[in-house]
Amino acid sequence: MCTAATYKTKDFYFGRTLDYDFSYGDEIAIISRNFELHFREEKSIKNHYAMIGMAHIAENCPLYYDAVNEKGLGMAGLNFVDNAVYRERVDGKDNITHFEFITWILCQCATVKEAIAFVKKINLLNTPFNDELPLAQLHWIISDRDASITVESVEDGIKIYENPVGILTNNPPFDMQMFALNNYMGLSAKPPEENFSKALNLNKYSRGMGALGLPGDLSSQSRFIRAAFVKMNSVSGEGEQESVSQFFHILNSVDQQRGCCDLGNGEYEITIYTSCCNTDKGIYYYTAYNNHQITAVDMHKENLNGNQLIRYPLIKEEQINMQN
Repeated sequence: MCTAATYKTKDFYFGRTLDYDFSYGDEIAIISRNFELHFREEKSIKNHYAMIGMAHIAENCPLYYDAVNEKGLGMAGLNFVDNAVYRERVDGKDNITHFEFITWILCQCATVKEAIAFVKKINLLNTPFNDELPLAQLHWIISDRDASITVESVEDGIKIYENPVGILTNNPPFDMQMFALNNYMGLSAKPPEENFSKALNLNKYSRGMGALGLPGDLSSQSRFIRAAFVKMNSVSGEGEQESVSQFFHILNSVDQQRGCCDLGNGEYEITIYTSCCNTDKGIYYYTAYNNHQITAVDMHKENLNGNQLIRYPLIKEEQINMQN
């Protein structure tokens, strides 16, 4: 159902997979600093941080799946079905809909610390965008180069969790996802040692036996364990190409192929897109299910002092480089 990740070398990288059986129609959306942002219950904001990310655009409003602002703060919303709880308007709170949440935070906050202060004042409304776009049950990861948090709006209120692994998937709630890592503390990138029994003579029988026991199924809990292990053990150079390549390899460890997650009626969940944003440079990279070539959009090549919503359609067809 989706995996978000962070990665730091010389620069800081933030991105996610979006796993679903269909697309609402996704575009790279850049909000310039003077594009007026309208909110259902709060005052419009005319001057704010610029941002770039993947969104479905409806009524000239970018409904972001994930985005990064010009200060290097990233945020993504992931499915959190049967756990997310939104509420009616509450006086004295910032009443924000779930589809405005990413924009509300990124247009005003430069760091995770600032975002935490904003989240503490928020009430997430049970208001759908329209009749065709119903409520999406979500939780969120918010990250900068120094910290990550997970935000969940549940039955007993809004929870803010420190996220030391910089990974988020779907269910269960984040504290339970983190607790499950205890079951895998014996995992190692090195070949296994024989600890099964002193009465047996067990041997390594091949190369490539690192991470023996790492779960490989597509459940959100297993994807969390797998992505956390791969990210925490990743090694790459600090250059841009090496870092971006490694980030995509981290998320490719939880890629969903058509046919492996059968939803019935001939429908299958797939990884619709994978993103990676260099939050320091404002460059948004992505691949699509039918296009494995990495495509990039640089927000700083646009007029960020304007008042426009800048849109780039996804390049979805496979790009194959013939060598002969």
